Amino acid sequence: MAQQIADRRDVDFVLHELLDVGQISSYDKFAEFNKKTIDLIVNEARNLAIKEILPTHKIGDEKGVVLEKDGSVTVPEEFHRVYQLLRDGEWTAVTEDPEWGGQGMPRTVSMAVSDYLVGANYALQMYVGLTHGAGKLVEAFGTEEQKKLFLKKMFTGEWTGTMLLTESEAGSDVGALTTTAVKNDDGTYSISGTKIFISGGEHNMTENIIHPVLARVEGAPAGTSGISLFIVPKYWVHEDGSLGEFNDVVCTGIEEKMGIHGSSTCTLALGSKGKCRGLLLGQENKGMREMFLMMNEARLLVGMQGLACASASYLNAVNYARERVQGRHLLNMMDKSASAVPIIQHPDVRRMLLSMKSYVEGMRSLIYYVGYCEDMKEMAETEEEKDRYQGIIDVLIPICKGYVTDRALDVCNTGIQVYGGYGYTKEYPQELLLRDCRITMIYEGTNGIQAMDLLGRKLGLKKGQAIMDLMAEMQKTIKAGKEIEAVASYAEELEKALNKLGEVAMHLGGKAMSEEVLQAFSHAYSFMEVSGDVAMAWMLLWRANVAAQKLDKAKKKDAPFYEGQIKSCQYFVENVLPTTMGKMKSIQKLGGAVVEISEDSFGGK
Repeated sequence: MAQQIADRRDVDFVLHELLDVGQISSYDKFAEFNKKTIDLIVNEARNLAIKEILPTHKIGDEKGVVLEKDGSVTVPEEFHRVYQLLRDGEWTAVTEDPEWGGQGMPRTVSMAVSDYLVGANYALQMYVGLTHGAGKLVEAFGTEEQKKLFLKKMFTGEWTGTMLLTESEAGSDVGALTTTAVKNDDGTYSISGTKIFISGGEHNMTENIIHPVLARVEGAPAGTSGISLFIVPKYWVHEDGSLGEFNDVVCTGIEEKMGIHGSSTCTLALGSKGKCRGLLLGQENKGMREMFLMMNEARLLVGMQGLACASASYLNAVNYARERVQGRHLLNMMDKSASAVPIIQHPDVRRMLLSMKSYVEGMRSLIYYVGYCEDMKEMAETEEEKDRYQGIIDVLIPICKGYVTDRALDVCNTGIQVYGGYGYTKEYPQELLLRDCRITMIYEGTNGIQAMDLLGRKLGLKKGQAIMDLMAEMQKTIKAGKEIEAVASYAEELEKALNKLGEVAMHLGGKAMSEEVLQAFSHAYSFMEVSGDVAMAWMLLWRANVAAQKLDKAKKKDAPFYEGQIKSCQYFVENVLPTTMGKMKSIQKLGGAVVEISEDSFGGK
């Protein structure tokens, strides 16, 4: 049975029926991206993903990357060809200006492209995604000379890029980093330090790797306020764009990981021989603010990685359940002559599949919606409208990264369960998808950090206006749903949950700014979970609204799909939202056990 990626029917539904992405072509910037063009793009991405990239997924897992004696890192040889195909097809920076090697594609459409390319082999796609993010830093904060030297070669994939934040002693506390930068007479900076967990930090797919590096200039303030951002290439780049000497960026180790074996996760020593130079990117002591430009994109990409794993696991599971014959139908259990049936006919297997289905559909819709908001922000005519869309994006990013990857892991775990014992073996891809998915809850800010961000920063963003704008969008969907008989009751239940979430947000937000701050943040994760549940229910109701209105006139082949949208919404509202309501009551009680327990009471000595 062939491994699956993303369901094309569902991708088309989100693009054209939910978000009506073809309307974007009415704006001058995206005039060429009509429905026909969009469908051609998605077709090409899907074909490339399935025919060329997907076969490298298992190869990358089994071969991994190898650290050679000279400090170089080799990736599986099969990666080189498909990486070149990505470059040849201009898939490495699809949303960027064609002047710099991009396709000028709407963000919403790029989400569908990523759905396929990331789903085919996300360890490989990490090299592309990180390069794009690093390039955006150069585009936003680089001088004209820096852009000329680096930008096109990064966006076209001729060179790759990374993100050098983490250090062994600092971890998630970036402000505690010890990497230093000393200004030289020629305006460059001598960089010295060691960075760990650097994805794509060293490999042999491109001739140069451009490292954005966070470091502290001599004499700069302690903490995050004294951090600057630097461009540190693996090989120095001369003013004419030619490559110079090796820049003393040495890989001293690679991590043996649980998953994403095809992604080189490196420890990099900068300046161990005193010969590492960097160029200041932006302004001194503004590095953390600058790096956060990359964070939204990186965290949304991680959400996409979680979705891609979950989507593949679900599609594999549902197809396996149709083919795997085992046990008599429950209604014929006492009839010894009854034939065995496909396991998809067993109630418990259907329960697992419908749970997986509802989450995958909700996650896909939510992530694409953030891309849609990016497009709407781009085309907004007033600053007020731009700010409104940016606020919605900012609130949804920790949910897309934190909540989505949590639920994606759950989906992948259930995907193993549907297969039974076979799911636990390497004969099938389910265990690989679970292993690959697990890191998404950790990197680019652990999901606990996402929860703290949602409570500590996003809840009060623009004095609460951002989250109110998001809730207003949800209310529009609820209002529309109430007028559709087939889904009206689900809309009413979501409205209750949304109103309750508003109460909880005000209550917890207030406590977070009081003497009970520790108790409040001990419930931050639960708040992220209930916020995510409500966002999922919103997306599923939106989908059900669309499906219910099309069902009566649907072609025979489309009717099951539309019926499935309504059932996904029904399942989530009836089976998940009641638990969500219970969690919200728990949050309001603000139980103090997490804060009150003494360290000795944890035991373990």
